[in-house]
Amino acid sequence: MQVKTNYESKRVFDYFWEICSIPHGSGDMDRISRYCVEFAQKNKLRYLVDDAKNVVIFKPASKGFERAEPIILQGHLDMVCQKTANSDFDFLNDSLKTYIEGDFIKADATTLGADNGIAVAMIFAILENDSISHPEIQAVLTTDEEIGMLGAAVLDMSCLNAKRMINLDSEEDGIVTVSCAGGADFKITLPINKCSANGTKISIVLSSLLGGHSGIDINKNRYNANLLSGRLLYKLGRKFDFSIISINGGDKTNAIANCCEITLCTQVGDEFAKFANYCLNELSQEIKSAEPSFEFEVEICNSGEFEVLDNKSAQNLIFALSCVPNGIVNMSADIENLVETSLNLGILKTNQSNITMKFALRSNKITALNALIERLECFSKQITAEYETDGMYPPWEYRKNSRLREIYFEAYQDLFGETPKAEAIHAGLECAVFASKIKDIDCIAIGPSLFDVHTVNERASISSIDRTYGLLLEILKKIK
Repeated sequence: MQVKTNYESKRVFDYFWEICSIPHGSGDMDRISRYCVEFAQKNKLRYLVDDAKNVVIFKPASKGFERAEPIILQGHLDMVCQKTANSDFDFLNDSLKTYIEGDFIKADATTLGADNGIAVAMIFAILENDSISHPEIQAVLTTDEEIGMLGAAVLDMSCLNAKRMINLDSEEDGIVTVSCAGGADFKITLPINKCSANGTKISIVLSSLLGGHSGIDINKNRYNANLLSGRLLYKLGRKFDFSIISINGGDKTNAIANCCEITLCTQVGDEFAKFANYCLNELSQEIKSAEPSFEFEVEICNSGEFEVLDNKSAQNLIFALSCVPNGIVNMSADIENLVETSLNLGILKTNQSNITMKFALRSNKITALNALIERLECFSKQITAEYETDGMYPPWEYRKNSRLREIYFEAYQDLFGETPKAEAIHAGLECAVFASKIKDIDCIAIGPSLFDVHTVNERASISSIDRTYGLLLEILKKIK
């Protein structure tokens, strides 16, 4: 496949086509890892591969750069596998069907995997080319980033002596990422007792909220259906007696819950349903500017005897949903408009003996993340609930003095005559794992413009890939 671009970046696209031909979804790392090893062998470069299939490739400094500080170039090998509903594509065996449309590379009916295949392709184009000026390169290609940064987490970094690192997993040309959030999953398990109640079953469904990513979209004033349900239950309870049969909302901890379904039992079905509709109409008017597509349905179902939460369990649940912290906790005092600490109640589920509440916690400061965990622990104890923290990963904290960031700005201005932006993100990057393991490491994250990643509409800008590769070469020239 031919790409009209700068000759210098032609090999980047050659390698990307090769990567697209190799199945490399998260959890399926054998073939792509072996491809990286074969690349190192072919180019007579020293390499290491570990049990997690991470690959580290070393290239000595070019002439004149022998005394320059070494640099880590880093990307991840796995991709998110998504396809259209009617596609018969097999991610375990098929090659991606890529095509070019204008300035974009796309894939037919699947994700493209430019996140992070383009990074690997750029690194290989540099490693194979002996005419490029650069310090010693330690290329680190990690596995299973998309399912928890699993490869980076177990990588033995004692083989690396570089104190500077360029991560190539950013997704917007002209922006250098300088900090990212750490995070954890927190689960509250609220024990419940059940009893029997006679009455009319009422189904209430809240749906079609915008939802979104619990890190990137947490500052966009999007409402959480689980929290709205708690608000509704409290208001209904001030006017009517009812029993809760079940409540279920959301399906991913890192997604803002956009739907929730409640089933109740009451002895005043018609009157109760009328008031519930009134409350939800009132709510709809309140949030319509932020949530124009919000929908709700109140349905009167059958009458009979139902298994319900007893009064104490129901009151504990309503208290929890009404008072638990959610959303933005703190904004950063160091970086303008950055959400520093947040949490999201992504999953609410009724089981036979308990109700589980699962949260995604994020913070760009480890002390603030720990404080949020402690706050939820304290909250859980007050409702006599069990709790646990899992999947904790550290933040990559902002470094006020960064020579690598200065070099990036110099190179960008020299090449394009523009001043780029520096930003922190309220989501995770592997820089955080490296920063936690390598003391005083100086990191930046850059990358070309990618759009709709992790979806079947994923596309990569050809001109932006060309620009980013040229920028990367310029940065390497300036590291002495």
